[in-house]
Amino acid sequence: MSSNEVSAGASERQPFRLPLHWLGVVPFAAFTILFLIMPTMKIVIGAFQTPDGTFTFENIGSLFTASILSAYWISIKISLASAILGCMIGFAVAAAVVLGGLPQWVRGPLLTFSGVASNFAGVPLAFAFLATLGPLGILTIFLKTQLGIDLRALGFNILSFWGLTVTYLFFQIPLMILIITPALDGLKREWREAASILGATNLQYWRLVAFPILLPSILGTIALLFANAFGAVATAIALTGSSLNIVPILLFAQIRGDVLGNPHLGYALAFGMIVVTGIANALYIWLRARSERWLK
Repeated sequence: MSSNEVSAGASERQPFRLPLHWLGVVPFAAFTILFLIMPTMKIVIGAFQTPDGTFTFENIGSLFTASILSAYWISIKISLASAILGCMIGFAVAAAVVLGGLPQWVRGPLLTFSGVASNFAGVPLAFAFLATLGPLGILTIFLKTQLGIDLRALGFNILSFWGLTVTYLFFQIPLMILIITPALDGLKREWREAASILGATNLQYWRLVAFPILLPSILGTIALLFANAFGAVATAIALTGSSLNIVPILLFAQIRGDVLGNPHLGYALAFGMIVVTGIANALYIWLRARSERWLK
């Protein structure tokens, strides 16, 4: 009997063994399938169906009506405003902690708070801002009675475009801090020393060395913050109700089940949100990969 026949016979007699090292990812895979993939597929399929289950493009075509396009445009503007402001403020805070002269003990509590605040949204966040900056909020009353500053007279309304943008900043800024801090840690000291030896000023170092390296990370984080704000549903509904024409509120109105709602139009609205956030997340992943080449 040849050696090949022996090895073939031994391999045939070996019993099948379950790869136990894959068991650890089973809960994650089940959670992803049940609560991410299956609902997403239901939304995508429902966007191209009529109530009786036939295929149609009518729901997608309804997205191009004036009211729905206006809602998408307002949502995009709010998401961009909160993403850019959150990126600027979060970058300044992270740079002060990582590269500035702040004590090292500040970093731990700041990152811990950022991890909690970046996931604080929905009804609790809306209530917190209404109680603080609402018409009868603590800060609103204090500024008016003690300092003579009337936020309403100045044009600020928590139920408006800028009110929702400021509310979103509560979780946008911490998310920016969490993402950009590793990028700032990746700036090598040798780069600054080499720039100084060559006669570069601090401003020239940031303009010609540090900022070009960090730019993909910054742009990628803006894309991620945009997607984060664009997909925020509970906070917008709890804070503004129906006073602001944005996509999450239109989506809620279509799927809540009353006689005026059209669930399949709601699926189409959700499908449009998936497309927008998917593009933003793909852009983030691509830019993040480019920045990691420099920071390795």
